Amino acid sequence: MKINLRYSIIIYRKITDIYSTSLKFKIGFLILLALIVVSTTFCLLAPMLAPPNYRSWYSLKKDLPPNLSSLNLILGTTTNGRSVFWALMHAIINSLIMASITALVASHIGLFLGMISGIKGGTVDRLLIFLIDVFIIIPGLPLLVVLTMSLKNVLTIPLLGLIISVIAWTWPARQVRAMVLSLREREHIYIARLSGMNSMNIILSEIFPHIVAWHLINFTNTVLFSISTEAGLAILGLSILSEDTLGTMIYWAQNYSALLRGKTWWIGSPIATLIILFVSLYLISTGLSEYVNPRLRYGVTR
Repeated sequence: MKINLRYSIIIYRKITDIYSTSLKFKIGFLILLALIVVSTTFCLLAPMLAPPNYRSWYSLKKDLPPNLSSLNLILGTTTNGRSVFWALMHAIINSLIMASITALVASHIGLFLGMISGIKGGTVDRLLIFLIDVFIIIPGLPLLVVLTMSLKNVLTIPLLGLIISVIAWTWPARQVRAMVLSLREREHIYIARLSGMNSMNIILSEIFPHIVAWHLINFTNTVLFSISTEAGLAILGLSILSEDTLGTMIYWAQNYSALLRGKTWWIGSPIATLIILFVSLYLISTGLSEYVNPRLRYGVTR
């Protein structure tokens, strides 16, 4: 509990410091926050504002173009008679939940395995780096296809996030290990060891503060990776097609040839949302990168 509290305090202080100093991070964070707040609010209000059985097919007239006269029709309806607006609100939340689970699991597994491997060395390092390399050489997409097809009957949004995390933790672990191997040779690490600190305290007190900004960048990039991976799986028909995600919205629009039939509001809504989401995550990642390396702020390359 004490370790988790220290870990959370370090991350909170770093995020507030970055928010106050980086304009790109602030803009990206506010865009992402707006998406979360708007979609969460409408999902909570859906039982009161949406039509009855709004998540079922043919609850509305099909293929209606956008119409400002009603919240249900503000983004039009689909060929299977669903409101694009309400489907999009749920899709944003589900995609972010799934991506957050992937980022929480994958980035932290990579972080802690990389730090332990780097600080311990010896047999522990060799065993962990062997495990990491085994997962690195396994082709990611075929593994995801096999896992999603095998678990298709029990697939849920959280489980899909965990499945994607299977291929998302390896390179962060490699990168963290390389950073720790460099950091552990510094004088303050030797002093910490001589003072009697154990490996976990050295990791949290002496090493983690130096890589927390990189960890936040990796967390952001993992969210982006997870959303794009789920979209790719959905287009192949391997996601949870009964749930609304940004990927499954594109799948159903493609399945009914929405673009060829001129139903641009159906396929355009999730694509536009993905672009906005990716831009916000890119700005957050760029802001974090500039914070870690101030030379990037001024265009200095050497």
